[in-house]
Amino acid sequence: MANLKLNQVIALAKGAKSTGEGALTQAYHQIKKTPLLAGISKTYAPRDEDGEQLPSEGIKLQIRVQEVLDGVVGPLTRLLDLTATLDAGNQIATANVVVDGETILADVPVTTLLTLEKKLVDFNTFVSSLPVLDASETWHWDPAVEAFRTEPSKKTRTKKIPRNHEKAPATDKHPAQVEVYYEDTVVGDWSTTLSSGAITEARRRELVAQVAKLQAAVKVAREQANMTEVADVKIGAAIFDFLGW
Repeated sequence: MANLKLNQVIALAKGAKSTGEGALTQAYHQIKKTPLLAGISKTYAPRDEDGEQLPSEGIKLQIRVQEVLDGVVGPLTRLLDLTATLDAGNQIATANVVVDGETILADVPVTTLLTLEKKLVDFNTFVSSLPVLDASETWHWDPAVEAFRTEPSKKTRTKKIPRNHEKAPATDKHPAQVEVYYEDTVVGDWSTTLSSGAITEARRRELVAQVAKLQAAVKVAREQANMTEVADVKIGAAIFDFLGW
């Protein structure tokens, strides 16, 4: 097989894996069918020349172990060869991660790029879920507490204060008639300041955009690394020669 691009080997290895493992599974089930491994042939010969002639009897042999072995060597050899070629290619395939013309990471192995590509999906989910400030409030950054705060808001506190209302003045015969009532009176002020450890919506959008930008760069790098030419590696024949299949 002439030199191939790593991405071509990946595609071929997927098919070879399915074919090779399928052949081995089928062979395993075949050799478990013990009755098909056995054959028998019976012929009848009368002792007297004029004796009764009877037809031959028998069961045909259907499975031969060596034929089963021969049937799996080809698919498994191809699987092992392509796997070794793929692994060898992964050892040499690298690419730079470039964002806006700047190399963020240099000579990153393709396997690392694959891992990074998957992790960045998690990063995107994470930063997209970061809590943001309540848009109904006006916030400013307070370095003293390293958090966002609002301006203090005032709210009065009232209390019911008893008052006396003279309904009738006192006379020389009767005391004054007084009615007690309660009046809501401002007795103090609440000053409320909100603080928040959340971030602004603009900051969250910035973080999401940075992750997305890196995701795109890593994908390009991974595709570039997968264009690396790899030499065909042969290991299957040596393995099955040693095994004696």
